[in-house]
Order: sequence, then structure tokens, then C-alpha cells
Amino acid sequence: MTKSVFMKKYPLNSIEIQKDETTFQNIDEILAYYQDKISNHPIATFIALFDHYTHTKSIGGEINPDIKDAKNIVFCFGAILPNTEMLAIRPRAIGVAEMENSFKIEFIDAPNQKLQGVMGEWTKGIKTIS
Repeated sequence: MTKSVFMKKYPLNSIEIQKDETTFQNIDEILAYYQDKISNHPIATFIALFDHYTHTKSIGGEINPDIKDAKNIVFCFGAILPNTEMLAIRPRAIGVAEMENSFKIEFIDAPNQKLQGVMGEWTKGIKTIS
């Protein structure tokens, strides 16, 4: 997993998993994996799946030709609501893009380091073959 800053302000976590490094065959299987992790977490709540690729295509938007599919899973770890600012950084989303020979998975930092680690562990679990 690599960390970077996207557009000079968003702390981004990224991993590229080659298709021969995982037993997952497509994005929908990966999203089902995440949905299972979310449903089994003591405070996480599943919110939605968003088909970013289909949406962008339907409005005539631009899509990098290397991207074959792209979807987000949206969920929340929100166990506290200490102020209104917290609303601006929730809920969480993990983006999964299918490329020709790999899956790219990315998400921005969570405000809670422990939960940031949970998302990282879930994501590393997608690489099932060493």
C-alpha cells in the first residue's frame, strides 16, 4: 500500500493488485468481500455501491481507456459525532478500478488511525496469492 497526496490536498492510500495475485475475478466479487467485512465489523455500516464507470459513461464523461470498470463502496465507521465538521469527512468510500491485468484500490485517510488501519488490512486481504 502506498500513500500519496492527490491534487495537493487529499491523503490517498493506493494499492495495485495483479489479477494473478488474487482469487477475485472482478470488481463485484471485491465489493462483496468489502461488504462482508463491513457487515461483520462492530461499528461499520454499509451505505451504498456506486457504479462510477456507468455513471460517467452515461453522461458522456471522459474515462481513461485503461480503466475497464470502476465502482465505489460507501460505508461509515461513525461511532462519535463530536462536531459538525465530522460530517464533512464522513462517510468513507473505497474505490476499486479494474484495469487490463490488475485491480487498483484507493481510499482517502480516515480521521481515526485505528479505523484507517482496518481499511488497510481489509484491502491487503484482497491479495490472496503471494
